[in-house]
Amino acid sequence: MENNSGKRNILIIRLSALGDVAMTIPVIYSFARIYPSLRITVLTRPFFARLFIDRPGNVSVMEADTKGEYRGIRGMALLLRRLSGMHFDYVADLHNVLRAWEIDLAMLLSGAKVAMVDKGRAGRRRLTSGRKAGEKPAAQQDYVSRYADVFARLGYPVKISFRSVFESRIPEPPVQVRPGSVGIAPFARYANKTYPPEKMERVVRMLSAEGIPVYLFGGRGAEQEMLGRWERTVPNCISLAGKFAIEQELAVIARLRLMVTMDSANQHLASLVGTEAVTVWGSTVPECGFLGYSQSYGDAVFAGLPCQPCTIAGSRKCRIGGMPCLNSIEPETVARKIMDRL
Repeated sequence: MENNSGKRNILIIRLSALGDVAMTIPVIYSFARIYPSLRITVLTRPFFARLFIDRPGNVSVMEADTKGEYRGIRGMALLLRRLSGMHFDYVADLHNVLRAWEIDLAMLLSGAKVAMVDKGRAGRRRLTSGRKAGEKPAAQQDYVSRYADVFARLGYPVKISFRSVFESRIPEPPVQVRPGSVGIAPFARYANKTYPPEKMERVVRMLSAEGIPVYLFGGRGAEQEMLGRWERTVPNCISLAGKFAIEQELAVIARLRLMVTMDSANQHLASLVGTEAVTVWGSTVPECGFLGYSQSYGDAVFAGLPCQPCTIAGSRKCRIGGMPCLNSIEPETVARKIMDRL
């Protein structure tokens, strides 16, 4: 179908993962509001599409189920045919991986201008190569800024003005959220980014002893079981793990005084609704560039060991064993940071 509207079409690509897609939203919403005459299509996976709440009117979301309809070579061919029929003038590749490169090439051949996010891979390698004692890691550019740079290279500079996906109103949450409440999301994808659960349970008990209501966030299965036990044994503690849709969880997070997370998607979900977060870091550090949009470096808790960071995005094992980057952080340190912010 030929574009006869006279409007410029732009395709934005970010297929995964949850936290990375969440980090694109402050940039995309700001971009769309600055350039209302552009027609913007965001290509992402079906689950992540649910994050684009109350989006600007010139933004549409195209779901790409790469494990279903668009799986494999045939699926990619189908996706490329559909995208080619949409006649994009620009492509903002915010992913920069093989699947996105295939789309980039097809769009280039059809005459679109393409810009890809610069992941700063050389800087990453330097950051994880080890340092002398007392030497600070060299901070990498944050990813929200990296995403904004992509649009600037296409000729559309962006000043980010995003506040919340709930721009008009915050929907009613599925549970009553008491004033001054704290949310705690104690899990991350990788073990070396997850504060030891027994230590985080002590943090929860310290907050409870101060009369602070705590809401626990996690997934189904083992996470739900663990947080359910905390709920049963700790006063002022409510587990939401595995009970509600992500949109409902966001409505809860929006009403919290503070969110406590790892270097995980949850800090970026807090950013999407304008809630401050205290973040706990292990194998990664804020200098890796993944501190949440509008979150404060001063609210990050990390040991500052010479072996940090040992990875940019996390891994399943500790290189030296014992995960001292996390085990050396005492629960009292985390609880004190939370109390200071409250």
